[in-house]
Amino acid sequence: MSLFSGPIRRLALIVGLAAALGGCIQPLYGTLGPGVLENELQAIKIEPIPDRFGHYVEKELAFAFNGTGAEVPAKYRLVVKLKQKVQAPVVDTVTSRATAATVVGDASFELYALGKSEPIMHGVAFSVAGYDRFSQRISNVRAARDAEIRDAKAIAEQIRTQIAARMASRN
Repeated sequence: MSLFSGPIRRLALIVGLAAALGGCIQPLYGTLGPGVLENELQAIKIEPIPDRFGHYVEKELAFAFNGTGAEVPAKYRLVVKLKQKVQAPVVDTVTSRATAATVVGDASFELYALGKSEPIMHGVAFSVAGYDRFSQRISNVRAARDAEIRDAKAIAEQIRTQIAARMASRN
């Protein structure tokens, strides 16, 4: 019987492969460190977006593009237009009250180079968030606001992803 028999040989092979391929793995959701794309995203100035829903989207975009809070000179200008509606798809037949509602957020955006009038890119983002309705008014208001915030986060993430993909393909 040799020193490197079946199970020991397999274990040595697995450890050797893991060590050899360990440097090839790139984190899916992690950052790759400071780079050109990160600097380009930080240089996007977001034009003010009206209404409460617009405020949520604007703040989420500001965090998505420049979560560090670093002051970076703007190279780009982002214009976002939002539409929002509330739908009540489920109505209780006994009380004739909606038992659930859906907040639908729809955004269109254009990215401009600073000082230019032609957009570099344009796109759309869409999100739907549902919530349960209750007999207490304050519960409904808070649930609707939470749904708006969830929509804002989803829309901001979609916009960031589309812009990052476009900028990465340009470089």
